[in-house]
Amino acid sequence: MIKEVLADSHDRMEKTIEALRHDLMAIRTGRASPALVEHLHVEYYGAPTPLLQLATISVPEPQQILIRPHARGDIKAIEKAISESDLRLTPNNDGQSIRLNIPPLNEERRRELTKVVNKRGEEARVSIRNIRRDAIQDMRDLEKEHLISEDDLKRGQEQVQERTDHYIEQVDQIIKEKDKEIMTV
Repeated sequence: MIKEVLADSHDRMEKTIEALRHDLMAIRTGRASPALVEHLHVEYYGAPTPLLQLATISVPEPQQILIRPHARGDIKAIEKAISESDLRLTPNNDGQSIRLNIPPLNEERRRELTKVVNKRGEEARVSIRNIRRDAIQDMRDLEKEHLISEDDLKRGQEQVQERTDHYIEQVDQIIKEKDKEIMTV
């Protein structure tokens, strides 16, 4: 019973870490990366569609992203989606592809981005703590139903706390790395 609760909490914490990594990939660091625009939603025949499904995205130069739509007719829709996004990038259209020049970040913008990264890290920490709370509550419920002993409950709580500490350390490490990446000129 406790193993099931621990396995469930482990899976949920793992998913929280993956969601954080995925979320941070979209934050600009001053270098071109396809992850900046991959999941940008483009209005495609009335339905929001990820850019990755409509075009090939590459990085021909360190400060440039090249987007080649599969169909030329999609260029205008892709340009519109990029312009309306919070990326603050201007698309350059040559009729066949779109180029995005990534300007170097200024100091003020770098500091803003580190605040955003730290906020996302705190959200991940809160999520992990909520998972811990849920797991401990599940174990307490099992103990009230006399399905596990009080000693098992104690051991289970300690194991959940150890896992929580481990995942919070992972979040801290991910945030530290992303901050360093953003602040590197």
